[in-house]
Amino acid sequence: MTQGTAQEPFDRSISALQSNLNAGRTSAEEAVRLFLSRIDALDRATPENDLPLNSIIAVNPDIVAHAQERDRERRDGRVRGPLHGIPILVKDNIETKDRLATTAGSLALAGNFAEQDAPCIARLRAAGAIILGKANLSEWANFRSNRSTSGWSAVGGLTRNPHVLDRSACGSSSGSAAAVAAGLAVAAIGTETDGSIVCPSEVCGIAGLKPTVGLVPRTRIIPISESQDTAGPMTRCVEDAALLLSVMAGRDGADRATAKADRYRRDYAAALDPAALRGARLGVWRPRRATPEVMALFERALATLHEQGAQTVEVPAFRPPKDLWAFELSVMLAEFKAGLDAYLASTPSEVRVRSLAELIAFNRGEPRELSLFGQELFEAAEKTSLSDPAYLRARNASRRKARRVLAAAFSEHKLECLVTVTGGPSWRIDLVRGDNHSGESSGLPAVAGYPHLTVPMGTVHRLPVGLSFIGPAWSEARLLALGYAFEQAAQARPTPSFLRSLETEAAGELAPTRASP
Repeated sequence: MTQGTAQEPFDRSISALQSNLNAGRTSAEEAVRLFLSRIDALDRATPENDLPLNSIIAVNPDIVAHAQERDRERRDGRVRGPLHGIPILVKDNIETKDRLATTAGSLALAGNFAEQDAPCIARLRAAGAIILGKANLSEWANFRSNRSTSGWSAVGGLTRNPHVLDRSACGSSSGSAAAVAAGLAVAAIGTETDGSIVCPSEVCGIAGLKPTVGLVPRTRIIPISESQDTAGPMTRCVEDAALLLSVMAGRDGADRATAKADRYRRDYAAALDPAALRGARLGVWRPRRATPEVMALFERALATLHEQGAQTVEVPAFRPPKDLWAFELSVMLAEFKAGLDAYLASTPSEVRVRSLAELIAFNRGEPRELSLFGQELFEAAEKTSLSDPAYLRARNASRRKARRVLAAAFSEHKLECLVTVTGGPSWRIDLVRGDNHSGESSGLPAVAGYPHLTVPMGTVHRLPVGLSFIGPAWSEARLLALGYAFEQAAQARPTPSFLRSLETEAAGELAPTRASP
């Protein structure tokens, strides 16, 4: 950069980088070139780097030209807003009108080049953001097998956690979280059906927001569940998430779930307040399976909330109905079949699979696709129908039950939101047996369609752990304000160590293998 390493963008917030851009201390082109250099060093396999992050499937081949265009606009006095010239990654199940395929990590979609941006991406681009590339993900957003390995896709390979490289980055927005944590992009856009934003954000030590279903349009995003899907921001700080959400939110005529979005959208960044916790009434949801080390972090986080003026109320016996998860799976299977069939039918002619049935057949004939785990969820979904009365019963029952549990807690105890451990520290990658995730916070807000924010609250053996803020529908402004106040007080976001493993470090055999962001 023009002023040397002091202006490197790897650990800067959007507003800090924007300040440097406005002051002429750097340019969008210079920032992009530094990010590209860092991607080459950390994300790609080289003789010097045998454990690459694999967080980015593809870099936008036109990114430098787009950055130069934003710089010309700035010189001409045409700054589009706080995102002008900011490089952002997009999960590779969201369409962008670039020379980038939208693959969901599958070889079957290698020719899926979009003719237009997804609306949430078009809004970011109109606000001045530039699309740095497509982030790796758990293939098909982790909806192919019950024994999948999070962060693996046939197109992108295995995403690693930048804190400890043999640990999972969770999923399915694995690459989005790992890249942001490692300083490979300023921010990223992920998607969630159940846990796919908040889990990778937690284990990679960043902020992640799953919005209310219907606040951000899902048009031109490869679907799983119409009832639960949403896109959301994944960022190094809460302020950045608020800036991105302010641009992405709003009604889209092609997505009926967004009919009320304009009524509830806000300038979320303007609502941030470091004193927001003063007088706030928060419910404490204690996890059942957390380790003593995680619970010690949670108690420290609760103490911070109290110090900032919040009141906390223990919510006893806070348990979802036992049949909720069976209902949720039934809903996802049926909606995945219908949604994917419709999506595949709309793809360019270069995409040869035009239905879920053809996709199942493609995978059977492609050795790499089924080399690590199967496609039993695909096969179960193929047998479903939206006209099945069992699906309709499951959809109505699952949403009603989840909302009843959460609404009862909010109303009975007069709470603004619930706070809990997002899930816990990451697990070792196991390509044979799959994931070993023990999180329990994402399911209820996912099924209910309610917002869920995770913010770093510290580490256990160098592995990040997040604090969750879960609120009623459309409460994003308040959740972000509360999360921001906690973040400012706790200052708990960890810097990745890029350790090869905790076990070898504990034996005194290994120092960090990468430069920290």
